[in-house]
Amino acid sequence: MKLEKVHVTNFRSVDDSEEFSVEPVTCLVGKNEAGKSAILLALAALNPHLSTPATFDKERDYPRRLLTQYEDRHSGKAAVAITTTWRLTSPEAARIAATVGEGVVTTDLITISRAYGKEVDVSVDLDFGKALEHLYTKFQLDDSERSVLSSADTTSKLITTLAEISSPTERHAALKSHLDGVGAVTGQVSKLIRDMLPKFMYFAAYDRMDGAIQLEQTRQLIANGQINEDAHRGARLFAEFLEYARVSIDDITNVATYETFNARLQAASNSITDQVLEYWTQNPDLSVVVRVEQSRPGDTAPLNSGMIAWARIHNGLHRVDTPFSERSAGFVWFFSFLVKFAQVQDEETPVVLLLDEPGLTLHGKAQADLLRFFKEKLAPHHQIVYSTHSPFMVPADELASVRIVEDKVEMKGQRRMPLGTKVREDVLTRDPDTLFPLQGALGYEISQSLFIGEHTLLVEGPGDILYIQALSDALKRRGRPGLDQRWTLCPAGGIDKIRPFVAMFAGNALHIAVLSDQAQGDKRKVEEMKRSEVLKAGHFYTMADFLQRAEADIEDIFEPDLFVSILNSTYGLADTTLLDSKRLAAANTGTARLVKQAEAAFAIMPTTVAEFDHFTPAGWLIRNPKMLDAKSAPVTGTIDRAQAIFDTYNALL
Repeated sequence: MKLEKVHVTNFRSVDDSEEFSVEPVTCLVGKNEAGKSAILLALAALNPHLSTPATFDKERDYPRRLLTQYEDRHSGKAAVAITTTWRLTSPEAARIAATVGEGVVTTDLITISRAYGKEVDVSVDLDFGKALEHLYTKFQLDDSERSVLSSADTTSKLITTLAEISSPTERHAALKSHLDGVGAVTGQVSKLIRDMLPKFMYFAAYDRMDGAIQLEQTRQLIANGQINEDAHRGARLFAEFLEYARVSIDDITNVATYETFNARLQAASNSITDQVLEYWTQNPDLSVVVRVEQSRPGDTAPLNSGMIAWARIHNGLHRVDTPFSERSAGFVWFFSFLVKFAQVQDEETPVVLLLDEPGLTLHGKAQADLLRFFKEKLAPHHQIVYSTHSPFMVPADELASVRIVEDKVEMKGQRRMPLGTKVREDVLTRDPDTLFPLQGALGYEISQSLFIGEHTLLVEGPGDILYIQALSDALKRRGRPGLDQRWTLCPAGGIDKIRPFVAMFAGNALHIAVLSDQAQGDKRKVEEMKRSEVLKAGHFYTMADFLQRAEADIEDIFEPDLFVSILNSTYGLADTTLLDSKRLAAANTGTARLVKQAEAAFAIMPTTVAEFDHFTPAGWLIRNPKMLDAKSAPVTGTIDRAQAIFDTYNALL
């Protein structure tokens, strides 16, 4: 199952987060006390993993200022704290269909929620008619046997009807016995989905393995359940490391020699250290050594009695080892996280990892290594939702996966009234503190190639700049205005980066306008951008706006006949590979976008033809400007269209 949407309500600082979508890796960005941890903790309590238990406690977790109104606000019912939407995989849908019948579950989207003091609640759309037909067919009921049951339109009513039949047939009895065992289809499906539902594992920045534990004391903490208390987080992680190494605390305390155990501990330490170092570029000379030894009377209590498990960090370069808890907090955190993750990485059902301020103590470069670890090692198997306010933990290349978390207030006269934590999918916040990590992340990535001026026209990529420059120059050679030279063209790298770019620079006394491509899936993003107060009204246009289409790219300025001429010249197409507008359109009949048609046409070209990309034809055109000096209808239509677009932007100056 894949988590797709989250909606947190009635939990700590979150009155109503509003629904937001999640990605394979989702980054929650917000300033301190914005409510990032509350979002993660609410998710953790939906279906917690055994290693990170979590619950919804009304007195502790319900918004404190509203606690006395609890009964009135919820009409005596339990308040819902978390509602989620999941998508079933094909094997999961097939497993359900095999149990209750094909088509009984009418959609692959499932809603799962949890309220205070309640178990997980599953809501799914069912076709009871198909469920009944499946049962009747399975138990081979004939027409007369079915007619007796005609009043039942759900499986719950079927159970009641079967119990009321005075003279049931043998097949009626078999069906009744089956339903008595498995229950109604709603309950069956709910149980199947609950069994498939991924567990949530919560891990915080302050979850770090202790440097040493007294084994008898730790065994007692485990026995009485105290090991799960916050005060014993470090000891719990050490105990989990021993489990990973297949070293039982009970076994250790009952033997006189520990060499067998120490061999296992060394192997486990080496395994996790190797995983750390694969993504740890800060110091490749570190390793972890874990041993079990008899206590020394001079050590600090409780490590001065009984048997002690020690962890130390060895620095191979300086040939020195130090206590685990006293060196390289970032390394200790990474090692501790992998100890926790080792418990679940081989489980059949993937977990959803909830990481609260991961890598908080890491150097900026090491945080980038951690992001790479998320993407390469974790994301292929587990969804990740993590919080941060560090610019280095914001994925600048995947800003569409960032969600903004803010603690919102509204003014009523002179009073500030809390609205609670809100989660937004767009990054067009006007709060500078919230925006800072995004500014840092995006600024770090583009600072070496950014060209901005007093009047900046943002386009998607460098190819767009070349096309615009070529068309503007051609117009000026004809004595027409072209694009006003006061505009500085700047590539933003895609519609998802245009939005944070504008948010980052619009407040810096710069005049910014946007010309963006638009695909079918961009409609909501475009509408949000146009509504945003970050950009001046009338300063955001897409090619689809100018061409009056649902979707369009910069290449669609060109008449198809002219565009194929550019392609033929760029790639040296001739004879059997020569393109014309009809052949280009036929390559992809599902779209009018020339660039998509070109991608499809080149996909079936011989291997001797170079691969198509967006930049190469634009580069050819800027080097061969005379193509735009022709008097043909395709050229004239193209440059007239370009001038109309340029006129719109020139009028903004």
